[in-house]
Amino acid sequence: MSISKLSAPELLSLNRFNVDEEEPHILLDKEICKGCDSKPCLYVCPAVLYKLDNHGEISFDYAGCLECGTCRVMCQKRGIIKWVYPRSTFGVSYRQG
Repeated sequence: MSISKLSAPELLSLNRFNVDEEEPHILLDKEICKGCDSKPCLYVCPAVLYKLDNHGEISFDYAGCLECGTCRVMCQKRGIIKWVYPRSTFGVSYRQG
């Protein structure tokens, strides 16, 4: 199948992730996040990795991060207290179909 005929979820599924279990590359201050009314991270993350639980607390799963930086740019309250690229050999590897 031609890569141009794949949907966005199909294209994303081609990526490989080498997760750094010892050192997350993105950290949130959940207290700061609680004070954010708009929570743009829930809407701008292309991998939909930010979640809001029943108690209004934000969680983030860095394991599937595409390393685009959109959340960092859109975080109005500076709740993302650490955003760096993963250590060498870790993170996402983009592949074509």
